[in-house]
Amino acid sequence: MNWLMARLQSNAEPHEALLAAIAVALAIVLLLTVLLLNLRQERQRRRRIARVSQTPVHGPGKPAVSLRRPTADSSIAALDRLIKRLFPNPARLREKLERTGYRITLGQYLLACLLTAALATLGTMSGLGFPGPAALLSGLASGVGLPHLVVAFLGRRRVNRFIALFPEAIDLIVRGLKSGLPISESIKVVGGEIIDPVGTEFRRISDSIRFGMTLTEALWAAAPRIDAPEYRFFVISLSIQQETGGNLAETLENLSAVLRRRQQTKLKIKALSSEAKASAYIIGALPFVMFGLIMMLNYGYAVALFADPRGLLMVGAGLVSFLLGAAVMYKMVRFEI
Repeated sequence: MNWLMARLQSNAEPHEALLAAIAVALAIVLLLTVLLLNLRQERQRRRRIARVSQTPVHGPGKPAVSLRRPTADSSIAALDRLIKRLFPNPARLREKLERTGYRITLGQYLLACLLTAALATLGTMSGLGFPGPAALLSGLASGVGLPHLVVAFLGRRRVNRFIALFPEAIDLIVRGLKSGLPISESIKVVGGEIIDPVGTEFRRISDSIRFGMTLTEALWAAAPRIDAPEYRFFVISLSIQQETGGNLAETLENLSAVLRRRQQTKLKIKALSSEAKASAYIIGALPFVMFGLIMMLNYGYAVALFADPRGLLMVGAGLVSFLLGAAVMYKMVRFEI
């Protein structure tokens, strides 16, 4: 603690920054070593339990193989316990990771957060000359924020692709219903004919129906993965039609037309608000561009802002004001339909 206070009160010298970077790297290596040792102990414990319990074998010397898909968050027991302690709502985070379309476990997400935090801490400490506490805070913020932003971006991109192809899928279901196919077979046809992500989701819905789920249950089970109001319109339409009856093909045809008009309205709003968005991007990038130019022209003058506690306070206040202004501009150019 005294070393950190001394670093905060005095300017960081190059060799001190190098020693701090080495210390952080050693801490990361120590953490990975502890995790690997815990993994080895857990494997040995499982082998002992299997020998004592006399697990049945399939053939001479061959242990029983489970056909169920593993549902653990990682292959390391210590990391599983750490996940349960760190994440307050792991089920919600699993839904976000599944929404990306990639098989990302909570263990992989946690390791990505730790590596991002370590790299950001080393970069700000050795590259920008941040004091120890400021570098640690920036590393923690990067470790928490950057993976979350990446997962949100991947999920949003997949949902947008689904929405763009969804009216075509509904039209294919309508054509199947008009030709005499039941709704379950029409959904199966969509899963085989439409490209991903629509094809993937409808194949999973078709598989759920074949394994005993009702149509409504299978459709609602896919709602957390898709998380789009257009898909909820589709599910509600089918649910109401099953309860009240009526011409399902005509109902879905009207829904397809509504979704297409909704997409057209979104594109019009995007075109009308593009000028305001461009202005917001330019205004938001100006402080960082100007600071980069100052660092190129006079590096010592710019870095002195981070060597003084008063400068760090000013930087923090400026970032808070910048984030508030960005949030206001984001709300001004964002419209709900």
